Amino acid sequence: MSDPASPSYEAARDELTEVVHKLEAGGVTLEESLALWERGEALAKVCQGWLDGAKARLDAALADGSP
Repeated sequence: MSDPASPSYEAARDELTEVVHKLEAGGVTLEESLALWERGEALAKVCQGWLDGAKARLDAALADGSP
């Protein structure tokens, strides 16, 4: 992922963890829960994009025989 507007993997993962904790703790309105869920989905996509990119780079390195 090279989009400068996109958070790093670690930042997205950390924020996703916070979102999950807030949802699990409860005590928020339905509207807040929906907003948290949507943010969590977006963060999960960012994380998946980083992981997919890392896998592609590893696969390419292995295919080239590079260390």
